[in-house]
Amino acid sequence: MMQRGILTMDKRDDDELRRRLTPEQYAVTQEAATERPFSGQYDDFFHDGIYVDVVSGEPLFSSRDKYDAGCGWPSFTRPIKQLKEHRDQSHGMERTEVRSKDADSHLGHVFTDGPAAEGGLRYCINSAALRFVPVADLDKEGYGEYRTLFAE
Repeated sequence: MMQRGILTMDKRDDDELRRRLTPEQYAVTQEAATERPFSGQYDDFFHDGIYVDVVSGEPLFSSRDKYDAGCGWPSFTRPIKQLKEHRDQSHGMERTEVRSKDADSHLGHVFTDGPAAEGGLRYCINSAALRFVPVADLDKEGYGEYRTLFAE
């Protein structure tokens, strides 16, 4: 069985994070940067699988909960597991930042303008914070328990 995620070391090992992540992945996950809209690899990407934290590999979102919000970033109606939420008043805005629970990676923000039928939330997430694991690779990469999300 392959180890989950790109990184398996302690998040505090900054030199290792800088070595393993691209500059954009590091800036987004560690410095709360935001990638340019419509520039991320997962914005217009709709394949079956799960999205995991690029730092720790912890499961974050299912493609079944992804939708095109037209905002320029991957958008989801709900996470697979609970995320950390923090009030964010940067850039003169009132927002709720979302971070991964285990690695504390900055992911993006959650807004209340999502699809009403799905609970009304829009998790607006940076592609640079994510790694996609296709359904066909879930078992091989140690995420077999999430196969049930794709049962018909």
